[in-house]
Amino acid sequence: MIVLKASFDDIQPIFQQIADMTEDHILNDTYGEDEQVMSTTQIAKTFQINPATAVKGINLLVNEGILYKKRGLGMFVAPGAKEKILTKRRKMFYQEYVVKLLEEAKKIQLSAEDIINMIKHESEGY
Repeated sequence: MIVLKASFDDIQPIFQQIADMTEDHILNDTYGEDEQVMSTTQIAKTFQINPATAVKGINLLVNEGILYKKRGLGMFVAPGAKEKILTKRRKMFYQEYVVKLLEEAKKIQLSAEDIINMIKHESEGY
């Protein structure tokens, strides 16, 4: 059984955090294509949350084509789910970080070269 993190933050709704955690497990290959994911009942019991909250989180992924239901068996990772998640998250990364970074850099008169040098300097420690 997959062990998910034990607590939620107050920044996002719990159902969104359930969806994000499930996506994270797909991205790190804990769940592969056509593998069964944790049931909504298991999620609700593990985190002591309302089962409707767990269902809402999982249904987000079903609606995005990341999970699919096998009647009577549960939810499974859809073929191509990892690529869909990567595409979605890269788009979000660009919008939430890169665009905002460039807007702030323009305000404080940093060039693209300045930003690249900062990134290179910071990544040397990794």
